[in-house]
Amino acid sequence: MILVSGDTYTDNSYNGTAVIGHWLMENGFRVGIIAQPRTDVPDDITRLGMPELFWSVSSGCVDSMVANYTATNKFRKDDDFTPGGVNDRRPDRACIAYTNLIKKYAKGKPIILGGIEASLRRLAHYDYWSDSIRRSVLFDSKADAITYGMAELSNLRLAQCMRDGVDWKDTPGLCYASSQFPEGYLLLPSYEECRSDRSKYLDAFRTFYRNCDPITAKGLAQDNGGRFLIQNPPQRLLTSEELDGVYEMDFENAVHPYYLKDGKVKAMETVRNSITTHRGCYGECSFCAIAMHQGSTVVSRSEDSIIREVERMASDPHFNGIIQDVGGPTANMYGIECARKLKHGACQDKSCLGDSPCPSLHIDHGRQIALLKRIRAVPGVRKVFVNSGIRYDMILADRNGDDYLETLIRYHVSGQMKIAPEHVSRRVLRAMGKPGPDKLLEFKSDFDSCAERCGKDLFLTYYFIAAHPGCHDEDMQELSRFCHSKLRMNPEQVQIFTPTPSTVSTCMYCTGMDMDGKRIFSEHSVQRKRKQKEYVVRSGDARNRCLQSRVLEGRVPVRGVQCHPEAQDAHELLLPHRPRSHHHRADRLSPGRSRPGPQGPVLRDSRVVQREEVRSAGVFHEICDDRRLRRQEPSQVHPEVQEHNVHSAGQVQGSDGFDREAAGFRSGAAFGHRELVHLMGIQYGQVQVRAVQPDVPCDIDQPDIGFRGCARSRGGFRRVS
Repeated sequence: MILVSGDTYTDNSYNGTAVIGHWLMENGFRVGIIAQPRTDVPDDITRLGMPELFWSVSSGCVDSMVANYTATNKFRKDDDFTPGGVNDRRPDRACIAYTNLIKKYAKGKPIILGGIEASLRRLAHYDYWSDSIRRSVLFDSKADAITYGMAELSNLRLAQCMRDGVDWKDTPGLCYASSQFPEGYLLLPSYEECRSDRSKYLDAFRTFYRNCDPITAKGLAQDNGGRFLIQNPPQRLLTSEELDGVYEMDFENAVHPYYLKDGKVKAMETVRNSITTHRGCYGECSFCAIAMHQGSTVVSRSEDSIIREVERMASDPHFNGIIQDVGGPTANMYGIECARKLKHGACQDKSCLGDSPCPSLHIDHGRQIALLKRIRAVPGVRKVFVNSGIRYDMILADRNGDDYLETLIRYHVSGQMKIAPEHVSRRVLRAMGKPGPDKLLEFKSDFDSCAERCGKDLFLTYYFIAAHPGCHDEDMQELSRFCHSKLRMNPEQVQIFTPTPSTVSTCMYCTGMDMDGKRIFSEHSVQRKRKQKEYVVRSGDARNRCLQSRVLEGRVPVRGVQCHPEAQDAHELLLPHRPRSHHHRADRLSPGRSRPGPQGPVLRDSRVVQREEVRSAGVFHEICDDRRLRRQEPSQVHPEVQEHNVHSAGQVQGSDGFDREAAGFRSGAAFGHRELVHLMGIQYGQVQVRAVQPDVPCDIDQPDIGFRGCARSRGGFRRVS
């Protein structure tokens, strides 16, 4: 058979096409792979000839529409799965495009769709990019079948049946078209009903969502214009031993030379020295498709298999001694699963985690602690990181969670630990299926205490979502206040919700109803989605303006600045907006990270204010580097600047001889070198300040104070440069 993929060919266990290809080869079949074929000419798709059994078509590791477009429907210029990183080889709706390409130039053999795009679009589904209910991708592409889920067993049985000449349509984990409704299958509302009535679509999705467990699921059928889309029950899960065999196959762990000549593949560098410990996720986050594709039951590899993979990796002469990641969809689900679910299937009326873990889920991180210890002891391994996401509520639920957290902090975190609270508003969190903000604060306290105890300078990175169903503007404002008052950071990892096919959140977005049929708000305007995001990511700028009055009152939240009692008027001290210049990239802070400065702590009301508190105020996101700043004499200052700085009572000068006469402040205020640069907007070879006329009132709450020499208010500012 020949496998066709929308990604370039990287031979590693993170590439589904490579996994299926190696799996079929291990079971006696010959496999060819064509990656990212051109769709306008036959040269690529015909270069391997015709397959003996079938074509297998996948969009790659990502749905092609997600790979090509942002949440605001802008085309993505970059593609980590394409040589050179330029997004110019993956067509929109790749499964349809590649199937049409084969039917045009190489027809004659069955075409089987696979991968995440086909898996999530196998029934009538909401498509965000066309804002419509689309029918199954099987009918749109005119392919012969779909293997959904991880599909190793489904593809193997399909190949064996075709080789032996027997009927393959009863293969578990398979979808196909039929004119007959099979006995014993559940009939979903038709595609036409779903398209015209969103409540019917909700009914169809609810039945589909509840029939994904391999133990309890029934077959489904959906009418599409007189023909039925038949979905067989899911294929069984791999056993731990079978999963060991999959990940111990002989992967080259490199980009195929045929494609490497066109440039580096960024995705390969991300996973080159990484290890998968398990599959599946029972987190059941509403916006996530992992459970729909990999399953909600965690299957873990054996410790011995993982150690053998580490030893093989360490024996590579090009191995640098660093393992980038040991994990899975959620790193700390390794070795933790509900015994009841393994025997009887997933519960229909409750989730494993949700707002609080189910009592039947016995959470114990001991097995993962022991695994990480064994990996660290492998000769040739210098450092082992855990970069997969962490469910902090599971750590809190484990009575030995402190041991696991300490293990991570001491040995497996480099600078930052990634967690995904996603939001803090309780109504939004309920729609997301995530735990409440109290657990986030509890974990942050535990993390900070443990890091201090271990003598580590570490911090947490938070991921948030804007414009999720159920999220209003006031919820994002609540998130902004929470981040600054409780987390003491300015979040930058905020993404706008993308409605991907076959997730609970996408169903809510489409229908305006939750899974219980209750009305729920969903923001559909792109402009208002951006506004929701900006409530959080730009709130630091607004806080700069609010802090101006606090500086004048003597409560100084700015490192290195001490206000003189004579400074009574607001126009004597101005804090800038966050600089957007590319000159500051070298000093850009990591998200939420505090960078210590040379000035020491700040005095405020005769007490010490810690730098962390200063940073959390949202003022110093970026600081100019003294060594890169040109010193200038007053004669070099633009004449217009000199003209409108006549109210300066004296010269402010630092110990390094830097001339601060153009500052425009009274002599009562003393500034450190770096603070003056930041406050006044002096940038690399030119002086750009806000010149304030002394006797004209100004409005410091005016929201449009610029940074690069343009200041505006209703009374007292003029343009200078």
